[in-house]
Amino acid sequence: MVFMGVSDNIAAFILSRLYENDGAAEFSRGEIARTFACVPSQINYVLATRFSPEHGYQVESRRGGGGYIRIRRVGLSGKTLLMHVINGVGSAIDPASARAILSNLVESESLERKEAILILAALSPAALAEAPSEKRDALRAAILKQCLLRLI
Repeated sequence: MVFMGVSDNIAAFILSRLYENDGAAEFSRGEIARTFACVPSQINYVLATRFSPEHGYQVESRRGGGGYIRIRRVGLSGKTLLMHVINGVGSAIDPASARAILSNLVESESLERKEAILILAALSPAALAEAPSEKRDALRAAILKQCLLRLI
């Protein structure tokens, strides 16, 4: 089994929320801390290193009991968005997350539907069936990154 680090898991959680909500998400630091059994500084680290303006995000944060974190993806498109996705994938990715990322890229017109279908086929459980199960998510992430790099 591939074990992702806490930071990778938090980033994947935030990315999935962003994809589900058209590029914007709001949640509490406590919600994330409980979900991943981590300290708030771990969440701050992920926000600073993966969801900064340089990565195409606007982050608004308020601490305290009624505190929140709001993240919004700012207008990225084309090659810039592809690079952002490549940098945000992490060292492992499950099939559902890969599908969500590719769907978002098609929706933003950064990826053609036919390209997404081919990449999904390469990332499918059937395609990776011969790989050891503990390495499939890491292999899937590497393949996804390489496919997207070739489109830039």
